[in-house]
Amino acid sequence: MTVLDADRASELQDLRAAVREVCTDAGGPAAVRQLAPDGPGYDPQLWEVVGRQMGLAALGLPESADGVGGLAEVTTVCEELGRALLPVPFLTSTVMAGQVLAAAGPAAGEALARVAAGEVAALGVTGPAGVWDPAAVELRADHAAGTVDGVLSAVPSGAGADLYVVAARTDDGVDLFTVDAGPGVAAVAVDSLDLSRPSAVVTFTDAPATRLTTGGSADAVVPPALDVAAVALAAEQLGGAEACLELTVGYIKDRRQFGRPIGSFQAVKHACADLLVLVETCRSAVVRALDAEGSADALAEAGSVAQAWCSEAYRSVTAETVQLHGGIGFTWEHDAHLYFRRARADAVLLGGAAHHRERLATLLAW
Repeated sequence: MTVLDADRASELQDLRAAVREVCTDAGGPAAVRQLAPDGPGYDPQLWEVVGRQMGLAALGLPESADGVGGLAEVTTVCEELGRALLPVPFLTSTVMAGQVLAAAGPAAGEALARVAAGEVAALGVTGPAGVWDPAAVELRADHAAGTVDGVLSAVPSGAGADLYVVAARTDDGVDLFTVDAGPGVAAVAVDSLDLSRPSAVVTFTDAPATRLTTGGSADAVVPPALDVAAVALAAEQLGGAEACLELTVGYIKDRRQFGRPIGSFQAVKHACADLLVLVETCRSAVVRALDAEGSADALAEAGSVAQAWCSEAYRSVTAETVQLHGGIGFTWEHDAHLYFRRARADAVLLGGAAHHRERLATLLAW
């Protein structure tokens, strides 16, 4: 179990308090409801505060890009953002795209610095199923022309990105490239289950690209980066599950039926106890993963364990939250459906629980 020294633990508590204060000031899930239908898919003003002013856009990135903190800081922030469903591209830009750029080597230095400074990057390497598979890469790079062509059908936070980090097929194999939003790039937001993190179809037509890796080495770069992202996503799922449990407990204390709070009924008590077990096991999976930082093999196993558990646990918690809120839980006006949507979108963002169980079987030679 990870044991942090007193100074580090205090710093993490301060970080948590600062992020929670911003989320509270933003109104929590209310910020999701205020997103413009034709906007970038996140709140630019909130990202200005969280990403640039607080410096969270650089969290977990290398010192060479003015990055700060490590996996503990990243999971702390993701947990708080997940509690509030804050519509900012921290997970998709700083964590997912940022970690791939950080692992791509010196050629990614400029792009990494831009992400750390708060520009929004979108990662287009995993495909609709959220899984990295070099054989399924459909983009094609023209090395001589320095361009990329093709279509990515599901890019999280892709409509409002300043920069795209993509995998494309070359004569040497699959390599990584960055493409700036602009000429040759068309991003169209699509109807997404998660209103707080919509995806986009991105089409590249002779789009100018910067090559980050050579020799078909993307396969050595992407999986370790996505393992970090898997742990961060698990922390986000933990935060959302915590918020749902708190919403539910608060409701059943106040809602009365037959002259007494419904929380006094044994069946409701048992349901809430089950939710608490799911939440705390999610926490254990995230905390356990912190011990793996610095070891690629250990982090791969810990990331898949976290996703195999947290994805399904978050889905279960949100579904029970809707049920325990009764009729109001099914309404558009209540926040329950926003968490319900996020849970189902998160469950496939980096591959579903079944994928991660299969991956664990391979990693552990079962």
